[in-house]
Amino acid sequence: MAFDYKKEYKEFYMPKNKPSIVSIPKMNYIAVRGKGNPNEENGEYNKSIELLYSIAYTIKMSYKGDYKIDGFFEYVVPPLEGFWWIDGIKGMDYSKKDELNFISVIRLPDFVTKKDFKWAINEATKKKKTDFSKVEFFTYDEGLCVQCMHLGSYDDEPATTKLMETYANENGYKIDITDNRFHHEIYISDPRKCEPSKLKTVIRHPIKKYN
Repeated sequence: MAFDYKKEYKEFYMPKNKPSIVSIPKMNYIAVRGKGNPNEENGEYNKSIELLYSIAYTIKMSYKGDYKIDGFFEYVVPPLEGFWWIDGIKGMDYSKKDELNFISVIRLPDFVTKKDFKWAINEATKKKKTDFSKVEFFTYDEGLCVQCMHLGSYDDEPATTKLMETYANENGYKIDITDNRFHHEIYISDPRKCEPSKLKTVIRHPIKKYN
């Protein structure tokens, strides 16, 4: 049975649809940075997703080829995630999608080293004849956060983030979105296969104690 991060780490990927506080350990990701409206059909965001999954599946299927990764075990590719921000704004403004900056990411198993990652980039470049120069090995130490499972359209997220902020405040914390700590979304549902009203998205915001 392949290791499934969503099932093994439910506290990170399957929280309840009410806010909770969680400490997130340092993780490594496949990452692509970009800017622009995520709904644009041929925009940077959709192109970034194609690049991410190409590398994710090159690593996942590596055991079938000659290259062997130390400590490898079979696993389900973790869900797509995204860190989002708008220059000059703390938090999110959902009306300014064209100004959104993003880092699209997919979590890497801990056994994947930078050497293995470099092999995957070279292997995918050779096989797919595609430029993967925008793909990077990204380490992120998220730390203490408030999170919640958002049910429904992405455009309805402000109601959930408001609940999260209220919950954090009631527990002695404030939202701590900075240049290095981001609005974070984890896409449990595939929007291509799911009605907007049924989408499941983990929303996570960094927090810190009130002084």
